[in-house]
Amino acid sequence: MGMRWIRPLSTRVEETAETLGGKAHGLLVLRRLGLPVPAGFVVTTEACRAFLRDGRLPDGLDDELAAAVTDLEAATGRRFGGAQLPLAVSVRSGARVSMPGMMNTILNLGLTTGATAGLAAETGDPRFALNSRLRFLSGFAAAITGLDVDGAGAGDEETRIGAVEDLVRQRCGEPIPDDATRQLELAVRTVFSSWDTPRARTYRELHDVPHDLGTAAIVQTMVFGNLDDHSGTGVAFSRDPNTGENVPFGEVLFGHQGEDVVSGRSLTRPLRELADREPAVWTGLLDALSRVEGHYRDACYVEFTFQAGELWILQVRPGRFVGGAAVRVATDLADERVIGRHEALLRISPRHLRHVHIPRIAATADILARGLGACPGVAVGRVATTADGAVRMAADGPVILVRPETSPHDMHGLAVAAGIVTTRGGPASHAAVVARSMGKPAVVGIGDLTVDVAGASVRAGGRTIGEGTLVTIDGTGGEVALGSPRIVTTTAGVHLRRLLEWADDVSGDHSERDEARRLGAAHAVLRDD
Repeated sequence: MGMRWIRPLSTRVEETAETLGGKAHGLLVLRRLGLPVPAGFVVTTEACRAFLRDGRLPDGLDDELAAAVTDLEAATGRRFGGAQLPLAVSVRSGARVSMPGMMNTILNLGLTTGATAGLAAETGDPRFALNSRLRFLSGFAAAITGLDVDGAGAGDEETRIGAVEDLVRQRCGEPIPDDATRQLELAVRTVFSSWDTPRARTYRELHDVPHDLGTAAIVQTMVFGNLDDHSGTGVAFSRDPNTGENVPFGEVLFGHQGEDVVSGRSLTRPLRELADREPAVWTGLLDALSRVEGHYRDACYVEFTFQAGELWILQVRPGRFVGGAAVRVATDLADERVIGRHEALLRISPRHLRHVHIPRIAATADILARGLGACPGVAVGRVATTADGAVRMAADGPVILVRPETSPHDMHGLAVAAGIVTTRGGPASHAAVVARSMGKPAVVGIGDLTVDVAGASVRAGGRTIGEGTLVTIDGTGGEVALGSPRIVTTTAGVHLRRLLEWADDVSGDHSERDEARRLGAAHAVLRDD
């Protein structure tokens, strides 16, 4: 039947990101490139706008969801919520404009009590099946209650499942339904509702994203990165986002699902370890990165999961590098004849130039701790150990938000912070992704740093400092220093010098001027043409 509100993830679909959302549109690109993408469908942004306007799912969507699920069952040979060969799905948000971590995602949906038993029988691994159901219930509970429920209960999976179900019942007055169809309808409503959460509105205001766009909801067959030792999940850039060098960069988690990478609660491994552990997955990933770069003609970012040694690509977008990394990618792509020199010039904005000369903490600084630089630059401010504290303290001057990890619930604190520090996580953690999107220096993964929220203090290297202590962070080198040390600035590199020589050739002006004027003169000529 013809559908108004739903589109299949099929190469036949021609609609734009305005209707499908940027994430689903990227999945269609992956499909057209012949890359492995889990089967699924997308509930359009138009349906979300109708939901936000009327306060309910639009008429006819329930029938379309049922028909789309039937098609998905036929494509996979599985039964949604079934006791044999059960089909589980993910439900993800995806607006036209990327809003990393700001809206809800629900994994393993459809793992009812009966389906979980079926999954245990199919895999011969009851613990995996129960862990997957626990992840579903915990993620769903967090989405509908706004609470962090990862710590709910103690003991084995069955005990913790009961604790999460009790929490939802107490908070909402009813349990999460044990019917897959009802779960899916509730999940779509939850994803649509997350468009209007305070954290999402704050993000849009910071990035000048219109409030009336709405988000799509993407429903896809689950790929279980937590299935066994040959399964896992990760993120990858086709080039190093810190330097622009033409080498793959990212991180991977073996035996985990995607939210473990983003949350920062699990210790990730460098992407290159995938080559030794799962060479076939590594080869497939390199091929995927090459194909998406060829399509976008730019450095790219992908999210991936592998199940029992089989690779699946879950998301793609251009890399959106900044500063010196953006300059290097533009000049290298011109040298590789992927783009022309004129296009390389137009890809670099004055904003990029502001971040090319990277400030660094001088070697004489009193270093409190070291981690991973997640977003280049230097920030000076007073330590705040909670998002609420950061908002309060920011009224009196710059603050550095220091947390074990961040989540979308910390968005108000991230928005006001001059810089961000976390004890856990890697380059793809929530803190790192949000910091890069806002251009704020960040240091993540400081393993020996302890944040004592109750005591309003931070401890590292045998030293304890209280909230309000002045610190300086270096988002390139990953250092956290006490006080306000001397800052040094790097000089222009060879890639910037070459780009500016191209700019002078275009403008015809080789006189001594600052970098922004040289680039601006070239832009003026190219745009007039």
